[in-house]
Amino acid sequence: MKNLNFEEKRRGHPYLSGNFAPIQQVLPLTPCSYTGTIPEELAGGEYVRNGGNPVTNDALGRDAHWFDGDGMLSGVSFRRTGEEGAIQPEFVNQYILTDVYNSSKTSSSLRTPILPSIATLVNPMSSLITIVLRILRTIALVILSHLPGSQQAIKKISVANTSILYHDGRALATCESGPPMRIALPSLETVGWFNGKASEGESVRDTRPGFGGKGPFSFMREWTTAHPRVDHRTKELILYHSTFVTPYVNYSIVSSTYEPSSKTNVQSPSNLINRPVPGINSAKMMHDFGVSSTHTIIMDLPLSLDPLNLAKNRPVVAYDPTSRSRFGVFPRHQPEDVRWFETNPCCIFHTANSWNSTDPSPANGFPGRLDMVNMLACRLTSASLVFSAGDLAAPTPTYDIPADQQEEEQCRLYYYQFRLPQSCGSPISGNDNLIVHQWALSAIPFEFPSLRDSVSMSAAKYIYGCSVSDTSFGAALGRAVKINSLVKVDVETLIERGIRDPPSQIIGCVDTRDMSEVLASQNPLDAIKVFKMPEGWYAQESRFVPRRDGVSEDDGWILSYVFDETQLLEDDECRSDAKSELWIIDAKNMTDVVARVHLPQRVPYGLHGNWFSEEDIQGQRPVEMLRTFPIKAAKEKVASPAWEAWMATRKVIEGWLK
Repeated sequence: MKNLNFEEKRRGHPYLSGNFAPIQQVLPLTPCSYTGTIPEELAGGEYVRNGGNPVTNDALGRDAHWFDGDGMLSGVSFRRTGEEGAIQPEFVNQYILTDVYNSSKTSSSLRTPILPSIATLVNPMSSLITIVLRILRTIALVILSHLPGSQQAIKKISVANTSILYHDGRALATCESGPPMRIALPSLETVGWFNGKASEGESVRDTRPGFGGKGPFSFMREWTTAHPRVDHRTKELILYHSTFVTPYVNYSIVSSTYEPSSKTNVQSPSNLINRPVPGINSAKMMHDFGVSSTHTIIMDLPLSLDPLNLAKNRPVVAYDPTSRSRFGVFPRHQPEDVRWFETNPCCIFHTANSWNSTDPSPANGFPGRLDMVNMLACRLTSASLVFSAGDLAAPTPTYDIPADQQEEEQCRLYYYQFRLPQSCGSPISGNDNLIVHQWALSAIPFEFPSLRDSVSMSAAKYIYGCSVSDTSFGAALGRAVKINSLVKVDVETLIERGIRDPPSQIIGCVDTRDMSEVLASQNPLDAIKVFKMPEGWYAQESRFVPRRDGVSEDDGWILSYVFDETQLLEDDECRSDAKSELWIIDAKNMTDVVARVHLPQRVPYGLHGNWFSEEDIQGQRPVEMLRTFPIKAAKEKVASPAWEAWMATRKVIEGWLK
């Protein structure tokens, strides 16, 4: 009966069934067949996607959430074969060898994940004692991992399962609960933790301060956003660290020091490490931020992630729809000069782009030029996705929401424009901190945004993203969000249209058509173009690859892993031989699939990916040593009585904690 209940619960969880379910097989670079023509611009590069993949199916019988799970990378490398113009795609997938993963795999008695599920933390029905016991169990397992008999000490609790990016000769996998983890391309092997100055496994010796610093809370200050930004002009890596202790948010900038052509380190400006961002008064679930060429935007939203909530009889993760959203804008290197802008409550997990603009005719008594900082973000009107991704019903507010803050459930691509006087100095106050524009560009659901990397932090014309034609991104209980539409939005055109004829602030929308009306459009110049997946097929986040010598910003291709759900069985589980594909889609017309790469296995619906060019791969820093999976040492023939007693005691402790 126990096994039957387990199977029923596992199949019933929308984010652990079908192609959301984890896979256990990892493959080295394996040649793939394909149909169509692979663009020459992809030669030598690699597309890689990150996502949570629980180590064992036992984990699925417990509380589970889409954002849980050990990080697994899935990539397609486009190897040059040596023949003229010939390209051979090769699939590879690897677990990221984090401390938590290695410890889990070497603990034979462990039946549930080391870290508590996000579903447990967000569940309004989780009792205080349940959450405290889950946290204490994690602490006990971390301590036990440092004691004799362990093969892997847990020094970092990150599972590195969210995103991946490239900076200064390193591919870095990210997650909010730790520092980035360096990955070797194209094999996707794990190199080691990156502390802001060097990675484990490298020979480089850097005396500059790294993330965290010193003190009892230094481990928290190592936690970095899952979405650091790279300025392709200055080569800076910009990121923040969200913690449970004051000042709650710290901020770092890591400069570039590696010259790939000479394979040497070069002189560079000093890094800005763990600089406090003033004005945030509690711990928050903070997933992303905005970065323009000169300014940074921190989002202080009414979604808390705070263990102290337990003392207030609230879940660790809680959303307050009666509170306000705040955007902190400051010059890139001066977080102390932050200016705060306040608006209606919302959730924003992903920003699409940020850039500067100038108003040559300032009004309202401000002399001289007014600088504008602009941001595009995917704005949700509630935190329902946080709950539904854990198969939980979103809590119903027990208090009245002000009438001017009541909005329909939606997730749309929003445009924000923040007005900043030209002069810097102490923050201005009152209504002078003005959000000039804040409205949706389109009424269709829009999430997982991306753009052409070379135009990020500038006024890009196109943003690519994902949509759903029959639901929303705040899916109802028992349903999973499945992406059946890839979207290209001409944001330049829609912003211009909105500024000429502004819609209502906050609740307004420039293009009010629904998805069916957009799909029915025959206008070749339509500002919104949709690639609708064939019936039964679903996609993942897409990434743009430019055409060499292209004549327009959208001249290139978008890449996405796709899956045909006719491969599901009657119980919504995948066949053991189910396989995914990588589709290469013409980004200019958003209709043509120019190539389909047939993968040797399926790729579960995951989170974020990236494109790494041939130049990136060839320009990686040297690696002295890769991180490896601990191999259990042979048992000693003769063990001391003290050792035998400790191991017996340890086994009892592990039995309690399993």
